[in-house]
Amino acid sequence: MDAGADVPFPERAMGRATASTRIDGNRISLQFDGPSTFDAWLEAIAGARRFIHFENYIIRDDPQGHAFRDALVERARAGVQVRVLYDWMGCWATPRRFWRSLREAGVEVRAFNPPALTDPMSLLQRDHRKLVVVDGAVAFIGGFCVGQEWAGTHDRPPWRDTGVEIRGPAAAAAARTFERVWADCGGVVSPEAQSDPETAERKGDSLVWLIEGVPWRLRAYRATQLMASVATHRVWITDPYFLAPRPVAEALMAAARDGVDVRVLVPAHNNWPWVGSLSRGGYRALLEAGVRIFEWEGPMIHAKTLVVDGRFSRIGSTNLNSASLLGNWELDVGILDPDLAAQVEGLFLADLASAMEIVLPGRAGTPSDTPGETGWGTATLDPPTSLQERGRLAFRVGRGGKTLTLADVVRGGSALGDAIAGRRVVGREARAVLSTVSVLLLAFATVAGFFPRAVGWALAVIFGWIGIALTVRSGVQVWKARQRGGEAEP
Repeated sequence: MDAGADVPFPERAMGRATASTRIDGNRISLQFDGPSTFDAWLEAIAGARRFIHFENYIIRDDPQGHAFRDALVERARAGVQVRVLYDWMGCWATPRRFWRSLREAGVEVRAFNPPALTDPMSLLQRDHRKLVVVDGAVAFIGGFCVGQEWAGTHDRPPWRDTGVEIRGPAAAAAARTFERVWADCGGVVSPEAQSDPETAERKGDSLVWLIEGVPWRLRAYRATQLMASVATHRVWITDPYFLAPRPVAEALMAAARDGVDVRVLVPAHNNWPWVGSLSRGGYRALLEAGVRIFEWEGPMIHAKTLVVDGRFSRIGSTNLNSASLLGNWELDVGILDPDLAAQVEGLFLADLASAMEIVLPGRAGTPSDTPGETGWGTATLDPPTSLQERGRLAFRVGRGGKTLTLADVVRGGSALGDAIAGRRVVGREARAVLSTVSVLLLAFATVAGFFPRAVGWALAVIFGWIGIALTVRSGVQVWKARQRGGEAEP
């Protein structure tokens, strides 16, 4: 039996942290392969009879995007209510003709937060959710965007991602989450396309919390801190853009110091290389606290998952960084189900077969030959026997028998601050970040020096635009409040 199995799950605390209620009676299926995941989505869409809610951060104008466009068009022409919500920034490269063909077939299409003169700050807040709901009976939530990267090609494997298929009352509740964001974009969902979780048919025994990320509500943030605080045996995290805010990192480090097996799996070859560099800048403090860090060697791992003590899993769209936790609209599923948690843990161990562990010099194996530099090699993974049996996996990973080491990587923010103050020689990863920032600052200083008036006018226009827009929005809010006979909302 796992450690912590006898400890009651903090259901009330989870509800408070996520601002959601527990939803009983669900059947959850794990999805982790792009082609089969998209096949399941398309099959569900083909069977729609009442409505389809389709929401995604990225919908590309490529073969995968065309497959979904054609499927949605077919259902709309058959009389099904189809609504598509895409993020303007995520789909900036998708041409208008792609959306036009949907609209001509009767699909309602809306863009989330397109640029607006009256709201210059809207570009900083994106709809990063990935959600498909069909008839309120089945919902798909996870990290999968709609693009060829997730489906793969004849010469490139698909990106590794994770999602879930939900059947039961939580699927109807997921439809309600779509309705709320759709309304924020000015849309209206007809009564015929609405679902009631209270009357939905039970399909299984999984307990679910739908974690709706809204800017500055910190719901996934607080849930992560909560689970790190109550974990008694293990916390395993997969995250593609791991730049955890300090309080989240402290919660993970505190758990590791207390003997919890805390592991973080990130991509070795990030599709945003600068994010990978910033992430590595925070390794040292985590490693010194006992957190184990692994880098996945495949093309890209895009999954956002957390599994705790073989009981609770969080799967969805939220990355453990400030932009995702604090600024975006996100959607995750918190699931209390030991069977599903065992599958997530088995998947995590399978991913470690293609990963290398990063360790501090002298902690394991042979340290790097050159002090102060990063040495790459192999890691031996030794998961607990019970977990080996669950996942039927036991791996020795790597190339050639050396140990993967990380000698002089320091936390990005403090490292750069110390370098500027002259107190510390920073490591290689932090030097790369510092060099990039230095070049950008010097470039700006050069432009400002040669063209001071142009730079001054540009800054005046930008700040004037922001000031006017905020003043107008404030005035509109006051006017609306007076029309209602009440006070303006904060």
